[in-house]
Amino acid sequence: MVGGGSYPASVNVEDLEWQTDSYGGVNPQVVDSLLERGHLELVVRAAREREDWFCASGAVRDLRAAGEFERAWEVVRPFAETGWPPAVAVGAAILLERGLVEEALVLARPAGEGREPGEASKVYAEVLVRAGQVDAAIDVLVPHLRDERLLSFLVEMTEGQGRDGRVLDLVTSLAEEARRMHAEGRRGIPGRALVLQATVLERSGRADEAIAVLGADVAARRSGEEIMRASYARLLARHGRMEELRQMATGDHEYAAVEPLVTALEETGRAEEAETLLRDHVAATDCPREYEVLLMELLVRQGRLDDAVEAVRPTFEDRWNGLLQSTVVVLAEHGRHDQALCLLEERSAEFLEESAHWVPSTRWWLMGESGRSRDAIAEIEATPELEPEERDTTLAWLLAQDGRLDEAIGLLRSCSGGDATRLATQLAGLLVRRDRPLEALAVIPGIAAGREAERRRREKNRQRGTRSDTGDNGGRTDESGRPAGDDGGCADDPLF
Repeated sequence: MVGGGSYPASVNVEDLEWQTDSYGGVNPQVVDSLLERGHLELVVRAAREREDWFCASGAVRDLRAAGEFERAWEVVRPFAETGWPPAVAVGAAILLERGLVEEALVLARPAGEGREPGEASKVYAEVLVRAGQVDAAIDVLVPHLRDERLLSFLVEMTEGQGRDGRVLDLVTSLAEEARRMHAEGRRGIPGRALVLQATVLERSGRADEAIAVLGADVAARRSGEEIMRASYARLLARHGRMEELRQMATGDHEYAAVEPLVTALEETGRAEEAETLLRDHVAATDCPREYEVLLMELLVRQGRLDDAVEAVRPTFEDRWNGLLQSTVVVLAEHGRHDQALCLLEERSAEFLEESAHWVPSTRWWLMGESGRSRDAIAEIEATPELEPEERDTTLAWLLAQDGRLDEAIGLLRSCSGGDATRLATQLAGLLVRRDRPLEALAVIPGIAAGREAERRRREKNRQRGTRSDTGDNGGRTDESGRPAGDDGGCADDPLF
């Protein structure tokens, strides 16, 4: 194998999978904070000593950016040599950057079936393409094309490679099979092939044929997947077929067509027409949430925040389909925290009671972001019914917002119980900010300890009959300890 060095190749694949599935070990945002403050060597050492993938991938990213490809390879080598596809992909990319093509191919070549044969083949095919061996890459994927993820990857990786004819033959074969299965009333139709056939036709310069073929599939309802209808609508929009798109937007597939139609209208300077279209759909639909979201987004893009708020205000008292929290976040992103706070304060007593699990924490978040941390702290101290973990993590974040990092650190150090991973991540983030990087890493449990803590937490949750997850958002937190991102949550998930 390439290179030398002192890294032991003892990394466990199950540990790597656990880290990425549960965001265990050193949280990526803690890694990023360390690297932003110049602690590259510490992160490299942590990758080796803790066998931590997030430390390794962060260090490798910075080393590659600095052109230190040999060192980057030494960091990733013990992870890549396990055969775990994400690490193999990174390792092979570094070897290619060093001009070691054969070594990259040897590293990426799947060894038997393995744990993830399809994913391993995908990585190998990608390396072959980067090495200029496109036909060999296609050959590698052919046995796996019934996996729709790999079929999609085949189309993606061959774009611009001069192999559209061969790819079209492969995709068309599966698309025709899907049509036969539909005609016979069989289940399990590989519907993605229908969309991908049109994709390859379009990029081959045969847009009219792509529209005709995919349009016939949509009309015959050969796949129930929303992705097929949405893909057809976007195809129409890309080629200016506005009339057909309008017909689709007023027919059986209206939602799939409305978003591409709105985008096309906006891009051609017809935003008022797009707004009217959306308002009409909101008024005419029993469950208009999707159209209300599109309308709000359109108005925000047009710089009309107040109009966006008014457009969705009727939804604010709806616990299940309301857009109150989405609106609050949009206003905060535009620096209008006071207006967002007013929206919360205007809610009915019944709504506030039913939403007590998220409205107060969102209120405190807004106050902390707008320089009113001390007022929020006073409110929390006057709210004795809070769960201890929520109380402490929220107070710590507010103390940090108020510039009282040492008090926040002391508070988190005194916490016991609850989600240890979340607490450790929040504490580590504060310690990094306080320029105490060694302490930051020391408070984060190692891989074995983290896995055991998660196992105990899952068992405890199982005995309680609650969801056995790893905490809010899979344990993913930002530097404050709040869940990182709000994708995929309910309309009223708390921001803390």
